[in-house]
Amino acid sequence: MSSTAFKYKWAAKGDLNAFFALMLDNMMNLVILTGILAGFGYPTEYVFKLMIPGTALGVFIGDLVYTYLAFKLAKERGDSNVCAMPLGLDTPSTIGISLIVLGPVWLETKDPILTWQVGMATTVCMGLIKIIFSFLGEHIRRIVPKAGLIGSLAGVGLALLGFLPLMHIFAAPVVGMIAFGLILYTLVASKRLPFGIPGAFAAVIIGSVLWHVLGRYDLLGTVYHAPQFNFFLGYPHPTLQFLNGFTKALNYLPVAIPFGILTIVGGINVTESAMLAGDTYKTRTILLTEAFATLIAGICGGVSQSTPYIGHPAFKKMGARAAYTLATGIFIGLGGCLGYVQSIVDLIPAASVAPILVFVGLEIIDQGFMDCPRNHASAVGIALLPSVGELIRIITTGQLHIDEAVISTLPAVFQAEAFQTFKLINAIGHGFIITAMLWGAAVAHLIDGKIKNAGIYFLICAFFTSFGLIHSTLPSGGLYVPCCYPDYTSAYFTIGYLCMAAIMFICIRANNNDQLSKTATA
Repeated sequence: MSSTAFKYKWAAKGDLNAFFALMLDNMMNLVILTGILAGFGYPTEYVFKLMIPGTALGVFIGDLVYTYLAFKLAKERGDSNVCAMPLGLDTPSTIGISLIVLGPVWLETKDPILTWQVGMATTVCMGLIKIIFSFLGEHIRRIVPKAGLIGSLAGVGLALLGFLPLMHIFAAPVVGMIAFGLILYTLVASKRLPFGIPGAFAAVIIGSVLWHVLGRYDLLGTVYHAPQFNFFLGYPHPTLQFLNGFTKALNYLPVAIPFGILTIVGGINVTESAMLAGDTYKTRTILLTEAFATLIAGICGGVSQSTPYIGHPAFKKMGARAAYTLATGIFIGLGGCLGYVQSIVDLIPAASVAPILVFVGLEIIDQGFMDCPRNHASAVGIALLPSVGELIRIITTGQLHIDEAVISTLPAVFQAEAFQTFKLINAIGHGFIITAMLWGAAVAHLIDGKIKNAGIYFLICAFFTSFGLIHSTLPSGGLYVPCCYPDYTSAYFTIGYLCMAAIMFICIRANNNDQLSKTATA
């Protein structure tokens, strides 16, 4: 079949399932942004009118480009079984920028406009950082073993997409488990519902109806809030107002830089994941798209960065092609302008959405073990561990609101151990995706007998640790100058990695001497 005669069948029934999964994930991020800022006392009308329109524009642009790339790849291959890369708002940085940048600026200044401008400037900085690092993406993908790239994502699938959504399912067990059962039956086991109804669509609709019916009669087992239908019109447009917040935003660069780099690393990983699923996209194009989408969002008032989403293989398994990214981009983009984001998310409970995220997590875990060499299973396994640290960190600091002030209220006999445990949990979680990638790659090289390469990866770990890019001991997870450690713990972490690297190089020398001795004896 010639490429000129080929016509890409870009829309399929599976796109409906994929659309619900991708759209709802983006919607939830916008609601998280609103909810966190409302908790600080920030006026929500500024969120709806100023922040969300530009933020949603970034999603619209990114998904539009990814849709085009799917058309382009399908035409080049003459194959309709091409699935577009999913793109949306980055959850960790949406939460992090809200908690660490926007909230504190508002509390300090009580100026809603300046808070917005600082958020814009921070997003612009992240976009610029991502553009620079995008040119290193292909090189990193070639030299890092799959156990490092895919294993780090498997950890995200296990901890953040697997476990965290389970909490929403069990918070409202009747609704959550009915939706979960539908997802397991249709998406995990690949069985058909009557009349061919898409599983994700059925889970969301049935779960939502049950939520509101049972909620009105206090039969949910959790708190029920009736949806609020408020609409705030806002139109994103380029503005230089971010320059007014740029000076203050420089104080938050140690927070913004890691978030920007993390999405680049994540973008490399998900591009590798898509390639293993049969869709070979150019890493640099994928990364530059997310970088420019973030930059444009910031210039137009956005305060959260976009990123390629984990789970391309899961969307492809659903039967999705390119319609779901196009529909998501249009839906979120219009939602930012017309203001129906909050109302729709209020209408759809987390308990009916969470099972879809669990399915995506399961697909990522499966790929982590199945698509890497069989003897690299231990490397994939060690790459899971940093995500568990991040999971515990999110629960303790983000959901239970445990910090040093809370620990100081404990009896004196428990405080020293509690402070140490709290510090270690944060250190393991900070920069977890980069940590997982480096650990998985190092162990994969060790298994293959490439001991020198493993030593080099441990040296990289030491270098990154010295700046706080991984294992930051600051509560914010920010960077610092090596000679100005926040405490001695950072220095000990760095020395520990240097010792691991030294062990590798000593072992190389010992093995070489052993080989020479055997040769001489022979």
